[in-house]
Amino acid sequence: MIYTGVLTKMQTEFKDPIQYYLVFKNDFIHVNQLLDKNIQMKFVGEECLNCHLNKEIYRQGFCKSCFFDTPNAGDWIMRPELSTAHLGKEDRDLKYEKKVQLQPHIVYLANSSNVKVGVTRKVQVPTRWIDQGAHEAIEIVEVPNRYLAGITEVALKDYVADKTNWRKMLKNDVEDENLKEWRERLKAYIPSEAKDYFIAHNEETHLKFPVHQYPEKPKSLNLKKEGSYSGKLVGVKGQYLIFEDNTVFNIRANEGLVVEIGI
Repeated sequence: MIYTGVLTKMQTEFKDPIQYYLVFKNDFIHVNQLLDKNIQMKFVGEECLNCHLNKEIYRQGFCKSCFFDTPNAGDWIMRPELSTAHLGKEDRDLKYEKKVQLQPHIVYLANSSNVKVGVTRKVQVPTRWIDQGAHEAIEIVEVPNRYLAGITEVALKDYVADKTNWRKMLKNDVEDENLKEWRERLKAYIPSEAKDYFIAHNEETHLKFPVHQYPEKPKSLNLKKEGSYSGKLVGVKGQYLIFEDNTVFNIRANEGLVVEIGI
């Protein structure tokens, strides 16, 4: 069977293990059902996730013009501390920015390759942790807007990582950490504006991924460059497909590619 569609990040369900779905315009694939099966992927073209035109993808699934125009790619997306909707100041589209920025946000600790601090909207818990391949996570601050979450993250980055080592995460070269102890150690460094939002009593969330075999030396597939690929799927973690030959394919990093998937 052949499925054709535009890649967007896999949709997930928080179950044991995590359930993954590739969703296309008129169909979807339950990725967990493909484990231990050979699949083929072929690069067909590109389609911007914003204007939906057949244009070269620049970043984050957008063509170059849309990347610098759509509010979905404003600098505050990657750098929450730059959010200004709480001040009534527009970046690209104030109505959209108010909708996204002026809602509860979580500052969290997640352990994927190491303990890291991050920010997400409350409605994105635990989806954000799944996408990062974290096997454990905990909320440490819940604030009413994205700006407060952003300045909290910036303050804590001096004392804990804010990036994931994707190779280490995929190799499952990780150790369990006591995130509640980490939370208590970092409490002193939370900015004064956010101290009242500290979450003192909650438990770690543990996540289990559908992986039958972890890669020893993960090698990233550039499907656009290679044109096609065929291999046995042995796992899914974060937004990565993991194949038996150590090839890994980052769905999120390839959003906007039009592909054919043969099963």
